[in-house]
Amino acid sequence: MNSNETNDREQKDLVLLLREELQLLDKAAEILKYSYGVCGKIGIKEEYSFEELDKFESFTGRFARLSDLLIQKIFRLIDDIELESSGTIRDRINRAEKKELIESADVFIEIRVVRNQVAHEYIQDEIQEQFEKVLEYAPHLLDSVKRVKKYCRRYIL
Repeated sequence: MNSNETNDREQKDLVLLLREELQLLDKAAEILKYSYGVCGKIGIKEEYSFEELDKFESFTGRFARLSDLLIQKIFRLIDDIELESSGTIRDRINRAEKKELIESADVFIEIRVVRNQVAHEYIQDEIQEQFEKVLEYAPHLLDSVKRVKKYCRRYIL
C-alpha cells in the first residue's frame, strides 16, 4: 500500500470514528437535556432535599461528560480529519469557534473551567454555585451539538 492509500484509509477510519462519536453525542445530549429540564424546575435554592441533590449531581456529571465528549473527542476528530494541528485545548476551542461549531470560545473556556470544578470540587458551600453555572451553560453545550451535527453533515459526512 502506498502512502496515498494509507492516508485515504486513515481518513476513512477517522470519519467512521466520527460517525460513532456523533451517535454517542446524540445520546449524551438527550440525557443532558432531560436533566436540564428536571433541574431547571427544581431551581437554585438555599437547601436541597437528598432527591434534589441526586438529580443535580446527575446533571453536573452529564454536563461534564458532554463537554468532554465535545472538546476532547469531537472537536479533536474534526481537526484530525481536516488536518489541523492539535495544539492546546484552548487552540481546539478557538478553531471550533472559527468553524462555528460553538457560538463563543470564551463561553467554552468557562464551560471547561466549570467541568474541571465539577470533576474536582467537593466543598459543599460551592455546590450551589456549580449548579447555577451548569444550568447557565448547559444550553450552550446543547446548541453546540446541533452546530457540530450540521457542520459534519455539510463538510465531512
